Amino acid sequence: MPNAYLDTADSPAGPLGFAVDEAGALLRTQFVNGHYLRSIEQELERAGYQVARERQRTAPWRAQLLEYAQGARQAFDGPLALIGTEWQRRVWLALLDVPYGETRSYGALAAQLGRPQAARAVGHANGSNPLPLVVPCHRLIGANGALTGYGGGLDIKARLLAYEAQVAAQRIGESEQPAAHPQYAGA
Repeated sequence: MPNAYLDTADSPAGPLGFAVDEAGALLRTQFVNGHYLRSIEQELERAGYQVARERQRTAPWRAQLLEYAQGARQAFDGPLALIGTEWQRRVWLALLDVPYGETRSYGALAAQLGRPQAARAVGHANGSNPLPLVVPCHRLIGANGALTGYGGGLDIKARLLAYEAQVAAQRIGESEQPAAHPQYAGA
């Protein structure tokens, strides 16, 4: 039975549980205050992992997550364990290309993947993302600009979008607006 090492880090939407495998690849993230059927520990055990806590193993990811929470990091560069179907992995990898502080519609991402009629399939893959925040599924919104679906709850999605919009606005100056939706700024 492989080991998974569990830890928690601060995030702009509250504490984030995360786990890495024996090689240090990020296996799973989950907002501690999110709305999930199972805890991160239960999910890992269900996937066949023995859960342990060793802060030295999780330290590199904890540092990156803290940098994100402080506005000093916009993308993550550690190894990711993207375990899913071929389609899910294609969607998750495409999510990594959605710039910080911006959003895309499910349909736009489907078109980018060469399947313009697959917005719902993108939504389904997005909803099964095992690495929320790091693989930025919160950056996908409805075609009309509305917030739709988020595994941890729409309140968390709104907080993440507002946070990224604020950090992006600070970086580009108060006179320019980022591409994220300003209606989420008060979330």
